[in-house]
Amino acid sequence: MAQPSPEMQTSPLDRAPAAPALVQLSYVRARRWVPSRFNARTVGDDGRLLLWNTLSGAVSAFGARSRDAVLARLSPRGVAEPLDRVGTFLSERGFLVPEGTHELNRFRYAFARQHWRSDALQLILLASEDCNFRCVYCYERFRHGTMRPEVRQGVRRLLEARAPQLRELQLSWFGGEPLYGWEAVEELAPFARRVADRHGISHHQNMTTNAYLLTEERATRLLEWGCDRFQVTLDGVAEDHDCKRVGRDGSPTYATILDNLRSLRARAAGFSVAIRVNFDRGNFPRLAPFLEALSEDFGNDPRFVLRFRPVGRWGGENDAALDTCGRDEQRRVVEEARASAGRVGLRVEGGIREVARAGTQACYAARPFNFIVGATGALMKCTVALDRLEENVVGRLLPDGTMELDEVRMSAWVAPHFESDALCRSCWVLPGCQGAACPLTRVEENRRSCAPVKGTLKREMRHTLAQSRRPEPAAAG
Repeated sequence: MAQPSPEMQTSPLDRAPAAPALVQLSYVRARRWVPSRFNARTVGDDGRLLLWNTLSGAVSAFGARSRDAVLARLSPRGVAEPLDRVGTFLSERGFLVPEGTHELNRFRYAFARQHWRSDALQLILLASEDCNFRCVYCYERFRHGTMRPEVRQGVRRLLEARAPQLRELQLSWFGGEPLYGWEAVEELAPFARRVADRHGISHHQNMTTNAYLLTEERATRLLEWGCDRFQVTLDGVAEDHDCKRVGRDGSPTYATILDNLRSLRARAAGFSVAIRVNFDRGNFPRLAPFLEALSEDFGNDPRFVLRFRPVGRWGGENDAALDTCGRDEQRRVVEEARASAGRVGLRVEGGIREVARAGTQACYAARPFNFIVGATGALMKCTVALDRLEENVVGRLLPDGTMELDEVRMSAWVAPHFESDALCRSCWVLPGCQGAACPLTRVEENRRSCAPVKGTLKREMRHTLAQSRRPEPAAAG
């Protein structure tokens, strides 16, 4: 048999290697720098300038001495190289970009890395779909009790199967009332902690609870298991709260919740509690005295922060009877409540820094790695729709840990809808909401829902300035 020719055994190009060609991997340095299309800015009453870049997530405040220098470098005509100290600072923070930069493509790359992750898993576990309260504005139907044993087994198997590939694991306890299904919590919370510790996974747990059952003993165990972030609702003074957040047996609930929060406050452990205050036309006139009373227990404790939310018609049986506030009223109440809380030493949620990073205004339901696990094993996306909306049930969790998913329903929630929406692609806040501020609106009504910050930008920026103590020193000069 004839021997194969040398060309059949070795590439001729390997016999006399040429000098390797240099591949240009970076852009040629820009001769001019121009303002980013993702900049937002405002000037406060005290003359300070606040800048926010929604792609880089940078938030910077500048005093009156450096404000004019900063604004000059953010002129639409741009600035030429070499950049001075101020220009360099602005470029490093993303406020200035090389002329000709395709910022939409930069966003697309950042979005893909954040969105299509296989190393993250976020589960919203409905420990119980029943509740010991019957709040007048509630939208839930209370069809099921504690998460079934076979579903809990499915959660354990799922965590075990996914753990080797995970870098991040988050469990959010929800309901109904999650502490009403304590049997599920005490089985799965420590199990998740052990799995995460064994595999070196970043692990977080949080709970949305009415806190009526958040006793000292249960709080101790939750903190031990890594559940250290809570949202608890108090709807004003006792007379208002007990009319709206009533026990299922008709009993008042305010005093028990407050006692449990006081017990939590007495601990030295690190945790955070967001006290949510739902307001309508009935209770907002008495928010100021409520905040004064609340400050006696939680004022100047950085672990407690207030969160003001308007009551809405969210699909409950009592929607028609709710005395909700109009949009202008909502804004006025929030501003007044924030001011009142600040005067008595209470921390208040809000400001640009809380939503500054890319993706922080995108709904959890839009993420491919986030699922609600119902008490019967239904896999859902949105905690407002739950199983009242057929399209929200995207699959089921089997006892062996397998997730059977409906790909068509999944795609309606997780697809990058901004790609087919020209207004989204042109929007300055796109990196924040990623076209997914409320995917439920797209699923139900086939229309976009913009990030709330678009309508409250100036208010949030003023709130941020009020919280900041001094301008960025690195930008001075």
